Amino acid sequence: MNFILYSDVNDSSISQSLGRPEYSYYFVLKAYRPVLESLGRVHVVSSTAEVDALYRQLLAAGEDSVFLSFTPPQKTPVDLQCPTMCVVAWEFDSIPDEQWDNDPRQDWTQMLARQGRVITLSSHTARAIRRAMGEDFPVLVLPTPLWENFAAIRQQHLPVPVNPGAALAIKGCIFDTRTLGLSADALIPAPLSAEEEAALAAELEAARPPPLTFKRRLIIARHYLRLWALDLGRQQAEPVPRVKFLHNWYWEGLRDLFADNLHGWLEKRLPAICGPQPLPLIEPPPLDLPDTTSVVETRVDGVVYVTVFNPKDGRKNWHQLITAFCWAFRETCDATLVLKITQNDLASYYSELMTLLAQLTPFACRVVVMHGYLDDAQYARLYAAASFYVNASRCEGLCLPLMEFMSSGKPVIAPDHTAMEDYIDDSVAFMVKSSEELTIWPQDTRIIYRTLRYRPDWGSLKNAYEHSYRTAKAPTPEYQRMSAAAIQRMHDYCGFAPVQKRMADFFGLVPQTTDAAPVTDNASC
Repeated sequence: MNFILYSDVNDSSISQSLGRPEYSYYFVLKAYRPVLESLGRVHVVSSTAEVDALYRQLLAAGEDSVFLSFTPPQKTPVDLQCPTMCVVAWEFDSIPDEQWDNDPRQDWTQMLARQGRVITLSSHTARAIRRAMGEDFPVLVLPTPLWENFAAIRQQHLPVPVNPGAALAIKGCIFDTRTLGLSADALIPAPLSAEEEAALAAELEAARPPPLTFKRRLIIARHYLRLWALDLGRQQAEPVPRVKFLHNWYWEGLRDLFADNLHGWLEKRLPAICGPQPLPLIEPPPLDLPDTTSVVETRVDGVVYVTVFNPKDGRKNWHQLITAFCWAFRETCDATLVLKITQNDLASYYSELMTLLAQLTPFACRVVVMHGYLDDAQYARLYAAASFYVNASRCEGLCLPLMEFMSSGKPVIAPDHTAMEDYIDDSVAFMVKSSEELTIWPQDTRIIYRTLRYRPDWGSLKNAYEHSYRTAKAPTPEYQRMSAAAIQRMHDYCGFAPVQKRMADFFGLVPQTTDAAPVTDNASC
């Protein structure tokens, strides 16, 4: 069997793709690849246009193939000769079963029906698909096999509840509440002194343009009338520019020459030309952001909580995650929350995050924000530094970071909804209660309520922080018991052998007992 793999993101583009909606499919493809190699030959293509040519070449040699598209159903090709399946990460209780924007691809039931089977990352997603497609529809629930990837970390770093001190480095920048000097008072602008007000008034007066002379007004009016006349002979989709010329002709050239009682009369009869001027767009001043091209380092110790998320992803519920931490540990000096950000654009969240932290001040605990790309070696340092991993999401399609930290032997704080129901319970986690709430399918441009997600309880999250801290500081083996349980849970859930068996049974294949077949790389993954 030949497996042809494709993802929108590959090795060369991943560092620039952080924050994209489907960037995590890249990591799923990489995790599946060794299992697929044990069942057949793997070919990774850089474009879906390469699939059919490769399929025909292999078919001519008498070899079967299947194309696995690591993309959502609406982005999976439907016109290929090669048998096609998509790998779906989905976190809501229903799949799109209607179309919008005159695009039938948005109806996942049509797309999945054409493919005839599907691979999902969780039991939650499988149930949503079977509710729409029927209980007999072939669905393979296949978590990413990553447990073996953390063997070295498990051997080198025994999980400890209180970190004696660890260095963290990242190519980017680090914000530390111990050094930022944040204060809620800074959110309120200081009043200007009399001298400052006078200086500002003088500056505004100096910037005021001189009054227009009658001759100058006629020149301006003639200029816009000329542009309007020239534009009459041009073909255009919309008449907005022509109206704009006349609007400027009236407002900038002639309006002040008319008596005040004529202004209202003209605006009523010629609103497009004489109506009010739109307010000018005021651009905010540019942010003074740090350099993100060099490697920076910080040191953490004590009870260290780590979370990995994209601040522009509304599912991650990061405001509650931070506020519950700062409130639970507002008088606790040795509690640290490390936020690893998976978003390239620092300006897109900087002000929102810093405002939130300033609103929470003063607090004795520490928040460290790491912005940038971590390679494997740097991520290993982050795994080792953590006492706990924290998830407070409204919904998850799988949550690879949560599984990775558990595979490293870290107990977690997390709810047990959506994909996390497959591997989270009170033996490995300090549970966060949640309840259902209405939401939209994220790609639905109509923005209408069609599905459900979850609302984590803030009080339960705060209690989980406090309970986990007491466990870390207590002279009991409870932390070590939870650590061992997390490792065993991931071994059983996402170890190579159980994932390989599920995949082999689904495709009707026998795992190879000899060395893995050669892999053909058409693109890096």
